[in-house]
Amino acid sequence: MPTREQMASNKYLAPIAHRFLSPELWRFTRRSVPRGVALGLFSAFIIPIGQIFLAAFMALPSRANVPLAALSTFITNPFTLPFWLVVANKVGSFTLRLDAAGPALASGKAQSGAWAMLVEFFQMAGTTAFGFVVLAIVTPAIGYLVSGWVWRAVVSRKRAKRLKAMEARLDRRLGAR
Repeated sequence: MPTREQMASNKYLAPIAHRFLSPELWRFTRRSVPRGVALGLFSAFIIPIGQIFLAAFMALPSRANVPLAALSTFITNPFTLPFWLVVANKVGSFTLRLDAAGPALASGKAQSGAWAMLVEFFQMAGTTAFGFVVLAIVTPAIGYLVSGWVWRAVVSRKRAKRLKAMEARLDRRLGAR
């Protein structure tokens, strides 16, 4: 994960480094955290290469947290890609209902020989690509909601702990009198 200083010294980012170095893009706030997670998840599923750069560039105008946007793109990495390919294929198949319509689409020459394999490959690839588009729309919404709830839970737990500590100090002061 690149730091602010590394991004500032990168020769390719030099023309826009001042935008990336804005402190509001690196703070963890209740609004920037869910935005960063959602943008990272969107970038992770919409394109196979350059996800981190897409998430970082999209974080600029939306004032999202850049580190979280970049970090959440790692949900799709070379180790998890086979899993996501199967999930995208299942989601695309479920969404398009190609299981029932598949044989009707392949007709005539396409049903025999080498053409059948080619048609089946393109149907599967199209189904998987559509599944990735669906995942790129659904997962950011879920990520936004979940990260917002987690943020509120963490902040409320910290506040409760701080209030309990203040109450204990007050009780000790009043008890000492």
